[in-house]
Amino acid sequence: MSIMKDRLSRPLQDLRISITDKCNFRCQYCMPADIFGPDFKFLPKNDILSFEEIERLAAAFSKLGVSKLRITGGEPLLRKDVASLISRLHQIPGIKDIGLTTNGVLLPRLAIDLVNAGLHRVNVSLDALNDDIFKKINGRGVSSKVVLKGIKAARDAGLGVKVNMVVQKGVNESEIIPMARHFKDMGVALRYIEFMDVGNSNGWDFSKVVTKKEIFGMLSDHFDLEPMDPNYFGEVAKRYRYKNTDTEVGFITSVSESFCSSCTRARISADGKFYTCLFASKGYDLRGLVRACKEEEPLINEISSIWNQRKDRYSDERTEESAKSKEKIEMSYIGG
Repeated sequence: MSIMKDRLSRPLQDLRISITDKCNFRCQYCMPADIFGPDFKFLPKNDILSFEEIERLAAAFSKLGVSKLRITGGEPLLRKDVASLISRLHQIPGIKDIGLTTNGVLLPRLAIDLVNAGLHRVNVSLDALNDDIFKKINGRGVSSKVVLKGIKAARDAGLGVKVNMVVQKGVNESEIIPMARHFKDMGVALRYIEFMDVGNSNGWDFSKVVTKKEIFGMLSDHFDLEPMDPNYFGEVAKRYRYKNTDTEVGFITSVSESFCSSCTRARISADGKFYTCLFASKGYDLRGLVRACKEEEPLINEISSIWNQRKDRYSDERTEESAKSKEKIEMSYIGG
């Protein structure tokens, strides 16, 4: 293992794998309804990586130091038999942690199967408790109560749970304190995510960003917070604890406090493109190599070559102009 890891010029320990581009409702980072609507053309089935191909890729990445996997989408729970994929990944040597990002809708049906397959935790996207606000965001009239049922099902099944809230000025900043109170009382970790310019169709500009500093100031008027040390090198969340509790709150600060220099995260799209940055314009095709070659060594060589050429510093260098002019892959495709 260490010999393989030595091939890399910088650490690679976290791999996010998108397994579908389909979703059952949209979030603030997905395409707007006028694009991501009933007529949107999803990836053909043959273009999407099979579970065997995903397993082979994950095994190759594990040889280069990846120990954490995150299954994403679209909505990953829409992929048929997703628990069987989790079971395959759980058996790969070196993989110590498997998480899944979801909107939570299907968790009441699937949580127990996912735990039995080896899933450790879920990150559930919920941008508001207020139904009027949440329904406007998701564009499908889905109630926040549906997502809350999913969170409860995940906890009851024994999964670790974090809630992700993307905060956008003029949309849901009024929900910052209600969300904090609710999940503090539940003992569930909450992550506030600065509204980012992922893709080119979510209408982003700096004026819509509520920064970590602003959110922390609001929280400090209501709660006593104390900082927590990072769990590991490359952890992107800046974490705090409500005093006299074990419940934490965190911030993903890609806009106001970038973390490019310590990023150890790679991404694979559902059709097998390798992305070295969330804000990348292009990916590198691994699907063709996986399908043409049954040996592991060429995969490892290709992955290490791509990673060693990585020069991504988009969040460090972001300007209002670059955010609007640079073409970036959509969140609904890469999965976050």
